[in-house]
Amino acid sequence: MYFYDKIKKEYQNSYVVMFIDMDGVITDYDVGFPLNFKTKRPVMTNIKTFEKINTLDNVEIHILSICKKDFQIEEKNDWIDKYIPFIKKEHRIILSKESYPDISSPELKCNYLKEFVENNKDKKVIMVDDDNAILKYLSTNIKELDLYQDSSLLD
Repeated sequence: MYFYDKIKKEYQNSYVVMFIDMDGVITDYDVGFPLNFKTKRPVMTNIKTFEKINTLDNVEIHILSICKKDFQIEEKNDWIDKYIPFIKKEHRIILSKESYPDISSPELKCNYLKEFVENNKDKKVIMVDDDNAILKYLSTNIKELDLYQDSSLLD
């Protein structure tokens, strides 16, 4: 497992908080049916990688996901309970665009992560996402954040 080995080696002397996106990283993202989260196919290869990373004593895994509608927050939590229950409920941050209609998805993630990094200077913070626009936005706005594209998970 390339990504597991990379995290284990490169961050062995740090306490890591790893945020992972859901859509396209641990779930199949179907552009035609973005609101139907109950039937999303889990990406088991990636889930198994995160499950193994979660066994590392110095790594804490969180979900940081955006959804279009408020009702999807519960659907996403139900999905996590079913497919990746090793992620604690208090480590799940699911933000709805319906609640923040004037803020873009990259800005929503950036605002959350910027505050988290500021309040956790003693930790190394990582974000794994599949969206290049979000990764680019984060890279220009939070220098202390380590970013990985979901393709990094592939062996």
